Amino acid sequence: MWGVEMVLHESAEDYLEAILRLSERRGYARSVDVANELGVTKPSVSVAMKKLHESGYISFDENGFLLMTESGREVAEKTYSKHLLLTGVLEAIGVDHDTADREACKIEHDISDRTYELLSTYYNEHMKETG
Repeated sequence: MWGVEMVLHESAEDYLEAILRLSERRGYARSVDVANELGVTKPSVSVAMKKLHESGYISFDENGFLLMTESGREVAEKTYSKHLLLTGVLEAIGVDHDTADREACKIEHDISDRTYELLSTYYNEHMKETG
């Protein structure tokens, strides 16, 4: 089970990231939207949302919309930030966008914070030099 003090499973990070992206795009996120976004079943999302709620990462409003708590938002933003950087790096070396996006999603869960920071610094400095 996911816990606040434990490292989240990859799928939990994916769910939180999807809620963040949907909320930014639409202004709200519902379980059905998360299912469509991630290409998973509604029952799978239901189980995941229950675990995320029990662990304090999300809550629900009176209309059933998914709301991230502060800790949920932190995880989602960190994961999404890694995703965007990794997608950019992969595209910069010639990987097509769809492949870069798909592969960044796999790497974002395994890259250490230190490696992410170093990669981010390197990428941003390089982009300033060439951009």
